[in-house]
Amino acid sequence: MTTGRTDPTWARARLHVVTGKGGTGKTTVASALALALASAPAHVLLSEVEGRQGISQTFDVPPLGTEETRIVRLPGGGEVAGLSVEPKAALLEYLQLFYKLGRAGRLLEKFGAIDFATTIAPGVRDVLLIGKIYEANRRRRDGRHKGDAAPVYDALVLDAPPTGRIGRFLSVNAEVADLARVGPIHSQAEAITRLLKSGQTVVHLVTLLEDMPVQETLESIDELHAKGLHPGAIVVNMVREPLLDDAALDQARNGRLHKPSLRTQLAEVGVKATPELVAGLLDEARDHAQRVDLEREQLALLEATGLPIVQLPALPGGVDSGSVRELADLLLPLFAPEATDRVDA
Repeated sequence: MTTGRTDPTWARARLHVVTGKGGTGKTTVASALALALASAPAHVLLSEVEGRQGISQTFDVPPLGTEETRIVRLPGGGEVAGLSVEPKAALLEYLQLFYKLGRAGRLLEKFGAIDFATTIAPGVRDVLLIGKIYEANRRRRDGRHKGDAAPVYDALVLDAPPTGRIGRFLSVNAEVADLARVGPIHSQAEAITRLLKSGQTVVHLVTLLEDMPVQETLESIDELHAKGLHPGAIVVNMVREPLLDDAALDQARNGRLHKPSLRTQLAEVGVKATPELVAGLLDEARDHAQRVDLEREQLALLEATGLPIVQLPALPGGVDSGSVRELADLLLPLFAPEATDRVDA
């Protein structure tokens, strides 16, 4: 279910950054989002930057490397390519691109300078990770990065660091541009910052209807606004429908469920309604009602942001490529409200 107004400006964005507190299903949502965008049909790049190989596990394909690899082809012609961005490879590519180091760059790697730069130097790691996505966004089908040729990718989806790090991750290039006042590092950092703050980039936030994930989501939205970045949609993941209707929830909440009816229903399914069993079921019903109340309170906090909200159901069978395609169907209205066709690969 989608609520809130879908902003047609960000619905046409090219770079979709997906973040969320750990454990909220961020990679699953990023994968489903890439499929939804590819159903246009479109050529979509799905990238990860944390080295967990979550994308390859989701689609049940071999581990991704630093080369873009097609992982899904849709019947309508859309495709999703996968990429695992690795800081060391990104730095070697950067040195070759801007300084033409070639063999000298490989010598730097041999002597450990590359590892030092990507693990010790403040901010360099994140600069390189974002820089690789920036390059893929600029690349055109004629091999150039400028000109009239169509871009290689119609859209890019980035499985980004969690909400606790997302503001720093996306703003590090602005800090680098301030430090390096001239030269190619300054120019690239400024260009990346312009992309991330432009209408081409939106940041989608994945959460659960629980106190801590929702609080982190709200704080991240404020941080993104403060840094001049654009929040997109809030994706509420793993939603479970209430087991009782509102009238029964009210009775359960106040300990007024009808015990004789409960005993009768248990007897109808061949279960002996002992006093202990009935008391236990009443306790569980009360806990369930309180849980539903908490989730509704958290949802109201998210709705107050005014951002579009998509609720994705919990997947009882776990996450696999088939269930991700079902989630993609539910994300389609964010980008094409009139779309009703099922994403099927």
